Amino acid sequence: QAHPEESGGGLVQPGESLRLSCSVSGRTFSSYVMGWFRQPPGKEREFVAAISQNGGRTFYADSVKGRFTISRDNAKNTMYLQMNSLKPEGTAVYYCSRDGSFEAVVGGTAFYWGRGTQVTVSS
Repeated sequence: QAHPEESGGGLVQPGESLRLSCSVSGRTFSSYVMGWFRQPPGKEREFVAAISQNGGRTFYADSVKGRFTISRDNAKNTMYLQMNSLKPEGTAVYYCSRDGSFEAVVGGTAFYWGRGTQVTVSS
């Protein structure tokens, strides 16, 4: 079973935008619920956003609602997180996860996780 792989992290200034990508190899990507978590320095991992298999259902943490957009392209086996108006508290390692259950992804109990990509928001 393929683990997700994140990319797109980097250093940005407050107020700027960044798009993260998460890819999963294989032919069953469209059967996975996908999600994003983040872990700020010295803090626990926290939920960011989740998206259903066909993209018709999304769910966001209150802290990112209206600024972040989760999406997916099943033809490319890739999920995205568009992050706008980034704040310094958005500095974290961002992880993507996959599972068959929407509740498992939102609850952080998804079986498969990526290794993370660092996002730093600083002037």
